[in-house]
Amino acid sequence: MKSKAVVFYAPERLELRDVELRELGSDDVLIETHWTSISAGTEKMLFQGKLPPMQMTSYPVIPGYETVGKIVQKGENVPESALNTFVYVSGSLGYIGVNAAWGGASSHIVSPFHKTIRVDNISDVSLGLALPLGSTALHAVDLAEVLRKKVLVLGQGAVGLLVAELAKHFGAELVIVTDLNAERLAQSSANIRIKADEQNLNDVLSGLLCDVVIDCTGSMKAIEQSFPHLTMNAKVILAGFYQRIDLPYHLAFMKELHFIAAKQWRIGDLERTRDLIAREKINVKKIFTHYGSAFNGIEKAYHTAFNDPTCLKMVLNWKED
Repeated sequence: MKSKAVVFYAPERLELRDVELRELGSDDVLIETHWTSISAGTEKMLFQGKLPPMQMTSYPVIPGYETVGKIVQKGENVPESALNTFVYVSGSLGYIGVNAAWGGASSHIVSPFHKTIRVDNISDVSLGLALPLGSTALHAVDLAEVLRKKVLVLGQGAVGLLVAELAKHFGAELVIVTDLNAERLAQSSANIRIKADEQNLNDVLSGLLCDVVIDCTGSMKAIEQSFPHLTMNAKVILAGFYQRIDLPYHLAFMKELHFIAAKQWRIGDLERTRDLIAREKINVKKIFTHYGSAFNGIEKAYHTAFNDPTCLKMVLNWKED
């Protein structure tokens, strides 16, 4: 079976092309894609050729790990009730002659059924696209143990916005956020919002100390600047992506700071995030700022997603010509 897919075929080169899907196995489903969203972090690094070299990241490669679609075919071991349900899937390795990292940007996807997450309980099923970033934020907040704590969140990109939402939901006493972008700060639900290039943390916080800092910037400078505003034994949650960790040890030493590197999520976090969205406990719609068609202007859509600072998440619609 053929599918249309976004293919990165060389550094900073992409096109929409026909690709071959492998045959459906007995435990597989065929998903008709309705929406995908573009990662401005990992996918951008893949596009630029900056990810560690391995088979899955070698060109030509299909990107994408944020896909929502409908199950239209199933293998013999998959229950009949799965048909016509909407699911989130984090990509696919079900292609012939092209690599997948992670293979979600395709009009049709072959996936093991157990790797799909049903999203029919969300009133707007397209918001299932938020499951991976929401789960990343949820895991960071879990590690931070925010209940009755003062929480400083560095960065209000998509993950940072959701971290602030979740910290408040799980009982943080105070949520303070920083960012360089005024539009992102305006979307934040935090109690205190600080534009880091215009406002001084010392002036705004006036001696207030935080129990935990959650970094969503990937910036060593931003993390270092937060240290004076932390309590003794404060937690530092590293929720960004870092090539190297380079921080002044003496500042961490004096306060006996606890550093935790947050991976993506734990088993069950995708379902927890889905249910929080379905119950409208967190607002994920605000991270989807730009929309486009998968079939018209695909190069422009990726350029916007990777380079426009006002674009938190670009959503591609795969059901309109």
